Amino acid sequence: MMTKPTASFPVSENVADMKASATMAAMQAADSMRAAGVDVVDLGPGEPDFDTPQNIKDAAVAAMRAGKTKYTPTSGVRELQQAIIDLYQKEFGAIYERNEVMATAGGKQALFNAVVSLINPGDEVLIPKPYWVTFPEIVTFARGTSVFIETQDNDFVLTADMVRRAISPKTKLLILNSPSNPSGRVIPPPEFKQIMEIVAEHDLYVISDECYLRFVYPPATVFSAASMRPELRRRLCIAGSFSKTYAMTGWRVGYSLANAEWTRAMLKVQGHSTSNATSISQAAATEALKGPQDSVATMLAEYTRRRAWLLGALNDIPGLRCPQPEGAFYAFPDVRGCLKGRLHTSSDFANQLLEKEQTVVTDGAGFGAEGFIRISYATSMERLEEGVKRIRRVAEGSV
Repeated sequence: MMTKPTASFPVSENVADMKASATMAAMQAADSMRAAGVDVVDLGPGEPDFDTPQNIKDAAVAAMRAGKTKYTPTSGVRELQQAIIDLYQKEFGAIYERNEVMATAGGKQALFNAVVSLINPGDEVLIPKPYWVTFPEIVTFARGTSVFIETQDNDFVLTADMVRRAISPKTKLLILNSPSNPSGRVIPPPEFKQIMEIVAEHDLYVISDECYLRFVYPPATVFSAASMRPELRRRLCIAGSFSKTYAMTGWRVGYSLANAEWTRAMLKVQGHSTSNATSISQAAATEALKGPQDSVATMLAEYTRRRAWLLGALNDIPGLRCPQPEGAFYAFPDVRGCLKGRLHTSSDFANQLLEKEQTVVTDGAGFGAEGFIRISYATSMERLEEGVKRIRRVAEGSV
C-alpha cells in the first residue's frame, strides 16, 4: 500500500525568521520537571508571585453579573480610557485625549501595534542591549531591521551618546524599556530627556515600554516618558501594562498612549487582529487604577527585601558579579568568571543548573547578553535561598 506523502506546512517568511522565546523555553522546562515530581527552584518567571488584589477580582465579577460581556470599542471602554488619562495627568502632568489612548490585550499587543503600524521593510529600529526578547522579533515580523546598541561597558545603562552614535539615515524608531527586562536597570530621567531631544532632532519615533513603571527602588524614582514636554512627546508611544503592577498577568490587558494619528493606525492593526481587549479585563483594569493602591506598595516592599538579600548573596559567590538593578524584579549577574571546565557559555551554565540542580534561570544570550543570566526574585525567600545554594554549587564546580 502506498503511503500518502505528508504535506509540509508553508510557514510564512515573517514567522520563519522569528526565534523561539528564551523565557518561554525556561517556563516550559520548569513545568515539565514539576509535572514529573521534581523539586524545582524556578527563578525564571517574569510575573509576580502575588495574587491579583481582591477588589480587582470583585470588579470583574460585578461586571459579569451586570452583563458587561459584549464587544467593546476597539480602543476600549470609556471608563478605562478616562482612568488611564487621569492617572497620567495626576502622576506625570501629561494631558492626553481619548483619541490618543487605547486598551490592548496586554502590553505586548501595544508594542506590536506600534511597531507594525510604523515600520516598513528596510527601516532600522534601534534596540539597546540587553533587550526584552520580543522587541527584535516584532521588528522581524514587520520586515524592519534591528540595530542593537551595546550598553555592557556602562553596566547596561543606556546613554544619549550611545543613541546618537547608533543613528543612521535608515533609522526610524528607538525602543526603550526602563526599568529594564532583563537587567532591572533604569535610565536616569535627565539622560532620558537628552535621548528624547536627540530623537526629536533626528525626526525619529520612540516606543517607551513602561511595563515595570511602578517597581523602582530608592534613590531611583518612578518616571514616565509622558512627563516630557509636549513637543518631545509628538513622536512617542507609551506601552503600558497592568500585568506586573497589579499582578494581572493572566488578565491580558494593557494600553498605549500616542498621538491621534499613530493611535488611529494602531486601531486598524488591532481591529483586524484581536479587536477589543476583553470586556471583563477592562472592568478589572479600571478598578485597578481607580481603587486602593496599597497592594502595589506591599509588593514593592517585599521585592525590596528580596532584592537586598539576593544581591548580597549573589555577589558573595566567587566568579560571579551582579550590578545593582534599580527597578523591576530581576537580577542580571555576569557569570563569565564561573565558566570553566565543561562550562563555556551562559547557556552551558543555565543548562547545568537545570540538569544537575533542577534550578531554572534564563540564559542572557536570549536577551543579547552572552555571559549573563536572568534571575527573577518574584518568588519566595525560601526558594531564593535554596536557588542561590544551587547556583553556588554550579559556580564552584562541585556538581
